[in-house]
Parts: sequence; C-alpha cells; structure tokens
Amino acid sequence: MNLRFTDSPNARSKSITTADGIDTFGILNQHSTGNGAYKVGVSEDVGTRRYMEDAHSFVVDYAGVRGQGFFAIFDGHAGKHAAEWCGAHFHEYLLDGLRTSSSATIPDVLNETFHNVDKRISRLSEESDGKIHSGCTVVTAFLRIEDADGRQSFLPAPPLSPPSPTDSGSRSGSESPTEPTDESKETGKKAKSKSPASASRFARALKSLGGSSPTSPSLPSAFSATRGQTSPPSVQTYTVPIDAPPNSRRVLYTANAGDARGVLCRAGRAVRLTYDHKGSDKQEAKRITDAGGFVMSGRVNGVLAVTRSLGDSSMKEYVVGSPYTTETELGSDDEFVILACDGLWDITGDQGAIDLRRS
Repeated sequence: MNLRFTDSPNARSKSITTADGIDTFGILNQHSTGNGAYKVGVSEDVGTRRYMEDAHSFVVDYAGVRGQGFFAIFDGHAGKHAAEWCGAHFHEYLLDGLRTSSSATIPDVLNETFHNVDKRISRLSEESDGKIHSGCTVVTAFLRIEDADGRQSFLPAPPLSPPSPTDSGSRSGSESPTEPTDESKETGKKAKSKSPASASRFARALKSLGGSSPTSPSLPSAFSATRGQTSPPSVQTYTVPIDAPPNSRRVLYTANAGDARGVLCRAGRAVRLTYDHKGSDKQEAKRITDAGGFVMSGRVNGVLAVTRSLGDSSMKEYVVGSPYTTETELGSDDEFVILACDGLWDITGDQGAIDLRRS
C-alpha cells in the first residue's frame, strides 16, 4: 500500500474530476455528468488555522451499483496524516467489508470498517517511529440501493468490489452509544475560535453549493463542507455498474466518530443523523472516567476535545474509534444531506445550515 506523504503540513484530498461519460468506474472524487440519482458539491476553508489538516472523499455508483454513493469528511488534528490517509483509503476498507461480510448488516459493516481503519492508522503511527501521531474525526454516508427486505438480490455473486486492501485487520466488537438526548442535539461549546469573517465564508460556501441541487426533490443531493486539498489517485478495478430494479428503495447509512456531523434536510427541516462525541457530553465523560481517564475543561485527559476518533494512538485507551450509526430510508421529502466538520457547526446550528443551503 502506498503510504507516501509529502513534506507539506497541509492534507491533500484526491483532485476532483469529471468522467468523460456516464460511468466513473469507481474512481475516487470523480463526478459523472450522467448521474441522475444525486449530485455532489464540496467546499473547503482553512479558516483561522495555520494548516489544512482535513480531507474529503466521494465515489459515484459505489460498490458497482448505479445510483449508490459513498461520501465522507475527515477532520484532522495533531497533523494531516490520519485525515489524508483516510481520504485516500477509507472507501477501500468499506468495500472490502461489504465483500467479505455480505451477510452482516450495513451498520455492522460500518462498525467493522471503523475499527479496521483505526487499527491501520495506529500501525502507521507505530511504523513511523513517533513521527506520525495524528488523528481525525469522521462522518461517512453510504447511499445504498436495496430490496424491500434490505438485501440486494439483483447483484450477481460474488458482489462487485475492487481487490481487498492489505492489512485490513480482524473484525472488532463495537460500543453502541446511547441515543442522543435533546441536550446533546444542540450545538456544542466552541473548541475553536471563529471570526465573523469565517462565518461569512462558510455561509458563502454553503450557498455556492446551490448548483448541486437535483432537478427533482425525490433525488437528494449530497454535499460536503471541509477544509482540505489534493492527493495521488489510487488504482482500482471496476466493471460497469449494475442497474437496480425501479422499485428498489434508497437507504442512507451514516456513521461518525467525533464531532464531524451529518444533517439531512427533510421537507425543509433539519434531521441530525450523527452524534457529537465530545468531552462535554456526560455519557462520553462517564465512559472515559470508567476506563481510568479524566475530563478536564471538556477535554480528554486535558488534551483532546473529542472522545472518539480514528488514530490518536497514544490516547486510544480512552479515545475510541467506535462509530455512531444510523439507517434512514429516503423519500420524496428528502432534499439533500450536509456532511461537515466542526468548523461549520461551531458557527451555525443544524437548521441554520439547512436554511443557508436552501436560500
């Protein structure tokens, strides 16, 4: 596996391109002009930080089914490496999980993927002799086309997928976080200072994504707000996507660790799909103290403001990679999804972001 990183402190996401025809053949961060199921927009801003440590990724017609999609945001801290690596490889690990655990539920596959990626980043840190010690919060969304019973009987066997990523690791158990309380659904305390100029930049970014809106309200768009740049392409092998039967349903599976958030616009109203894992959260603070750690000023062991992430190997005893997952069947009232790091949510709430996008 290619683990080369540049000397630049800025994280790079693979350059966004547009396919010549209708098919992207699974190429990372490539639009399809013939994709009628959804459209994708990306906006990024380094804000007040010195360096860009975030990455993004999306795959059109994901896992060999036309109309499926993978979308993710990786919000890095303590360096770029975890976020940049996830931006280039997380989708490969999820594909491998879908192929090797075909009888498992999608939330279980997502949980397995988070744990495998978390272990891989920890090994990357160990192999770097202490030079790499970063982590990243993450929010992912997998738009899946499936039968009424949640299966994909229209797929041939074996299901379409690229070669397995190396060192994928073994399946791990998960911690299932408690459902969000009304209090936890409110915007958390600001971990980073934001100026009015930052707020206006994010507002302009959300509005600029208006071109991502679909021509029909029954075809939701997915778009992401990050603060990242570009990386070398990964080589994968795909066949032409399979068309699902017209009566198939569309289900959005989301998973997050940390305070990167996903919000669905349903009939103009914000529906949060994720859970903010922060030191200020009472349930997360109890989990950490039960494990022998402590929370000071809303930070794990006085250091990290988030309680779940990928990477952060030096704090892995307390800062776990177990995701919060949701499953949402999409209908005609669902307009779009926003995936964004805390840089957006520190300056606006869920409904505020939805209203900006719709205005």
